[in-house]
Amino acid sequence: MQRQQAPFRADVVGSFLRPDSIKQARAQFAAGEIDAGQLRQVENAAIREAVALQCDCGLHVVTDGEFRRAWWHFDFFDGLQGVERYEAEQGIQFNGVQTRAHSIRVTGKLGFGSHPMLEDFRYLQSISGSAVAKMTIPSPSVLHFRGGRSAIDKRVYPHLNDYFNDLAQTWRDAIAAFYAAGCRYLQLDDTVWAYLCSDEQRKQIRERGDDPDDLVQTYARVLNQALEGKPDDLTIGLHVCRGNFRSTWISEGGYEPVAEVLFGRVNVDAFFLEYDSDRCGDFAPLRHVRPGKQQVVLGLITTKNGELENPQGVKARLQEAAQYVDLSQICLSPQCGFASTEEGNSLSAAQQWDKVRLVTQIASEVW
Repeated sequence: MQRQQAPFRADVVGSFLRPDSIKQARAQFAAGEIDAGQLRQVENAAIREAVALQCDCGLHVVTDGEFRRAWWHFDFFDGLQGVERYEAEQGIQFNGVQTRAHSIRVTGKLGFGSHPMLEDFRYLQSISGSAVAKMTIPSPSVLHFRGGRSAIDKRVYPHLNDYFNDLAQTWRDAIAAFYAAGCRYLQLDDTVWAYLCSDEQRKQIRERGDDPDDLVQTYARVLNQALEGKPDDLTIGLHVCRGNFRSTWISEGGYEPVAEVLFGRVNVDAFFLEYDSDRCGDFAPLRHVRPGKQQVVLGLITTKNGELENPQGVKARLQEAAQYVDLSQICLSPQCGFASTEEGNSLSAAQQWDKVRLVTQIASEVW
């Protein structure tokens, strides 16, 4: 039986491959051939089609595919007060490939004001029909971790405690604003918790002057501060990602180094966890998930290639996970989005939708 509330037994992380219509319109917009209004009309049409396809696949939840964004995180940060994007010396290094050279820094007091993504959500909700419209935004820890202390103006924030308090307040205000816009299902996307599981990333964190164990405590506190006062009818999930750019990745390592704090103390309603490869470790860390308190959405279907998983193999892994957290607390989804950036992963649109249908098929058979 399907879980008829968020998170759903069959769920999705959020982003989908950008259709050719959007790629062409973005190129025309960049060349000055169409204006912002015309670009938005093309995006609207593509989002309507994506919503219909999600429903056709059997989902009870829909997203806008992040079709209006180039990046899963930078586009959101662009709309915050006190944050500036700039051209960096190099991009983010993935396994064998590098992104465009963008980064962010904090140049003023952090704040959440009239953010353009509020209107993006309102449009999604207006076309979602009986499905639940889910909004996806980056987690607050991503804003800090991307540049660390060096990316925060010391004249604005001489003391990091003040920065972290404002960071939490900014996300608390964001949560309240999306709720006021009608959002009842919000997902925070977070690569940082996975980095804190990686020996190589932890080494790099120490080399830049931070203590990874201290960051675990700090990020948990910031998240819980941001969630204070959350309405009971708002579901908030946290998606933990090891990197997803053109089918590559950054970090590896199981959840054990952060599991006790992340699963035992962070007060989100659901954890979306990558479990599509050996890089994600085993299910033992799930023993820290609080019984009856939170859902665990297992990302057992990879978005990094188009090969369909064996349904029986996925069911076996669900049963394996159920040794550590009750099956009633488990849901199923792809391991990440299909296009965390506009470049997208290495599979076709047909393969993408086959993957989504596989999620709903398995969920309907298991529950």
